[in-house]
Amino acid sequence: MLNKGKILWCIWAGILVLLFLMSSTDLIIKEKEIEVYPVSVIIDGDNDDYYVNFKKGMDQAAVEFHGDVSFITLYADHDQAQQMELVKREIRDGTRAVILAPVMAEEAVKELEGMNTGCPVLFLGSPQQSAKVADTIGVDSQEIGRMLGEAAVSQTPGDVPVYLFCKGLDYGDSAQVYEGVRGVLDGYGYQYRLIEKKVQDTYRQAVQETDSPGSGKITIIALDVQSLDQAAQILEEDPIYQGRVSGLYGVGSTTSLLRALEKGIVTGMTAYNQFDEGYLSVKQAVEAIQGTHQKQETQLTAIYVDKDRLRDKTYEKMFYPIE
Repeated sequence: MLNKGKILWCIWAGILVLLFLMSSTDLIIKEKEIEVYPVSVIIDGDNDDYYVNFKKGMDQAAVEFHGDVSFITLYADHDQAQQMELVKREIRDGTRAVILAPVMAEEAVKELEGMNTGCPVLFLGSPQQSAKVADTIGVDSQEIGRMLGEAAVSQTPGDVPVYLFCKGLDYGDSAQVYEGVRGVLDGYGYQYRLIEKKVQDTYRQAVQETDSPGSGKITIIALDVQSLDQAAQILEEDPIYQGRVSGLYGVGSTTSLLRALEKGIVTGMTAYNQFDEGYLSVKQAVEAIQGTHQKQETQLTAIYVDKDRLRDKTYEKMFYPIE
């Protein structure tokens, strides 16, 4: 009986020693430590209203690919110098990749060429021929302009002038959108006028010109989402001007613009899948950090949508992605 007790005691002692040795020599299976990748997204404006669906895609990719994503707005809208200072700050602070919606793409590339970035930089927008730009994700902006031009001429009498609203041809991809629109309007012989925003009331003043004696209707094509948003607000605030604008077309798919489209204030607009843009940009940034990414210059598909197509199931997920 005594021997049996000693045997049991020895067995328990042996088990305790074995457990101690296992814990001290990492023989116990441990969960593999997951590396998290800091990524900085720097947009071209001072608010994120135009990036709601982009952020949903960004957040989804951050979860799947272990990205720690910082979403950074500018202090002043469309300030090129400030944006590049933020790029330098994020790099100094240790970000592993930068995703940039450049205010002025050419200027941004020039500055990057003179910098020792030390991390991949991806652009949202048109492809860039620079070794400093790891990749680009965007849409064919000239095709967007062509689609807007074709939609406008299909519903605008030939004697109605077309006003082209934009924040400036230097900003974003506005110049490419302009080239697309202009090609169509020139082809059909329409009279058009480029109106770049110089002061806060630039667009309102242009619409108010229809008050002048002898003035007729105008059609408006907005070359960027901010300009479309502001034009829609002007028409919504003053229904008199809705009767003087033959049609309002432009770039964008924000919640407020979708409501304006449903109300008939916006006639039609071009859009693309911003959820995919956000998702793919973070995915490719993490791959670039890991050294597994190959340059793709991803081009998203643009669509034209009017009120009749707004509730089409094909586009519902694009405009209203699931949370």
